[in-house]
Amino acid sequence: MDYIATGKIQKNVLVDAVKGVAEGCRQAGCALVGGETAEMPGFYKDGEYDMAGFCVGAVEKSKIINGSRIKPADVLVGIESNGLHSNGYSLVRKVFSEKELKRYADELLKPTRIYVKPILFLLKTLNIKHKTLIKGIAHITGGAFYDKIPRIIPKGLGIRVYTDAWPVPGIFKLIQQKGNVPRQDMYRTFNMGIGMVLVVDDKSTGNVISHLAGQGLKSWAIGEVTKGMKRVEIN
Repeated sequence: MDYIATGKIQKNVLVDAVKGVAEGCRQAGCALVGGETAEMPGFYKDGEYDMAGFCVGAVEKSKIINGSRIKPADVLVGIESNGLHSNGYSLVRKVFSEKELKRYADELLKPTRIYVKPILFLLKTLNIKHKTLIKGIAHITGGAFYDKIPRIIPKGLGIRVYTDAWPVPGIFKLIQQKGNVPRQDMYRTFNMGIGMVLVVDDKSTGNVISHLAGQGLKSWAIGEVTKGMKRVEIN
């Protein structure tokens, strides 16, 4: 379901917004079954919009991926992002001037990649005796590497990420350079070119990367699971 609120509805803007929501639903394989459009003059300034979405799904208990099978020496497979993925824009606005924001608009406003269908394909294809080769899945959004990946790791384990394992897109390098942003803050704020991380057995790494390539996605072995107290090392 979707929710759109504004001070005064402009039909062309509303139509474009709903088209975007519908396209996102198609990419995710879900249905837009309802929602609300609210016009609240005096509450929103001219040209301001508030948008939100909600979804619900179901999964068989036997197919839940909760990270409980993750063990030391398992591999992190990072799947490419196609931009900032809607995270870190407060920092972006501090780093870039208005003129620069317009100059880099095409890069900064790329729609977030939706991974639903490729991941579902992997889960179906790599299922072995009702157990998938994928042991954990982390969407690299706000909090990025330091906050998102540890959430799927059992107690007593840690994470080591090798940043030279994949090419960091130029937009992130530009943000870091212009804003003199500390390395740790970059990897806590931005996806740095990795939109999603899968945890797999080390023997399955090549198979997973190959299947993702077949879905048109680049991916890399970007790290490993270690013994530790949910600590993340960025090397």
